[in-house]
Order: sequence, then structure tokens, then C-alpha cells
Amino acid sequence: MEFEFVRDYAMYAAIFGLLSFIWFIWAQERPRQAWRKYLWIVSGLALVVSLVGIFLSVTNWDAATSLRDAGVLSMYLTVFFTLLVIGVIVSIILSRNNKRDLIAPWVTFLVGVQFNWLVRVFNDFGLYLLGFLIVAVALLAPHFARRWNVASSAVTGIGAGTVMLLFAVFGLVRFFLA
Repeated sequence: MEFEFVRDYAMYAAIFGLLSFIWFIWAQERPRQAWRKYLWIVSGLALVVSLVGIFLSVTNWDAATSLRDAGVLSMYLTVFFTLLVIGVIVSIILSRNNKRDLIAPWVTFLVGVQFNWLVRVFNDFGLYLLGFLIVAVALLAPHFARRWNVASSAVTGIGAGTVMLLFAVFGLVRFFLA
């Protein structure tokens, strides 16, 4: 991402912070009891980071953004809605085949894949790393969930929530340094 699009960094904090919050809440499905307190703490932290990102985005709304280009915005929306439809269809199939425990890793996998396309949208190669880490969480979560006798969503939520929170905070750092 070019420094001329600093508002996008604030949006990173807003969106990745919100996604982190959501994943940490999703992690509340059958985690170890000792994890719950920490999940609520990091959920709150993620929400605060998201709200700071929202505030910075709104107060810098007229600043340049890579999404002002109609072609870029169109590509972003096409990828987003295509993966959303695929995600819903496969989640329904998993649910009907009593594989509900794989829905969280599946959705997380799609989100990770999405970041490969978003590199071109935001011209930010750091999104490759984010995508790789999210896909790794999605692929490893079912194994560790079985090993630790917790829901896949607990492990997926903790892993993806942590990665998203780190990138949200990194977005804030980049915003203030730009």
C-alpha cells in the first residue's frame, strides 16, 4: 500500500479489529474453561482497536483510499461476494453432513484465501503474510482441536483472532507512522 492511502491503514484496524473480535467470540464455543477469561479480555481489546480504527477512518474519510478507483472496488466486491456464496454453500453442505465442527475452519480458510486477491486491491504485499497465516490456522485448527478435546471453532477463533488482532494493531502503527 502506498503512503498516500493512509486511510486504508485505519480501515485495516477497524476491519481486522472487528474480525478479531468476531473470531474470539466464535472461540467461545466449547473451549477449555480456563481459556474463557482470556478470550473475553482479548475480545474486548480487539473491539477497542476496531473502534479506534473506525474513529480514525471516519475522521479521515476524505483522505485518499485505494478503493476510490471503481475498478479496484468492483474487483474487491466481486471477490468478496463470490467467496461469501461459496462459503455459505459449503457450510450448508458441512452442516447437513454432520460436519459442523469444520465450518469455522472452512470460513477461516476462505478469508485467508481472499487476502491473496486483496494484495492487488490494496497494493500491500503484507496481505500475503496475513493470508498465509489465516490459511495455516484453518488447516491446523481441526488437528489441535481433536488433540486438546475442544471445538474446532475454539482453536480457529483463537488462532485467527490473534493473527487479525496483530494485523489490526499493525494497521494503527502504520497509520500513525505514515
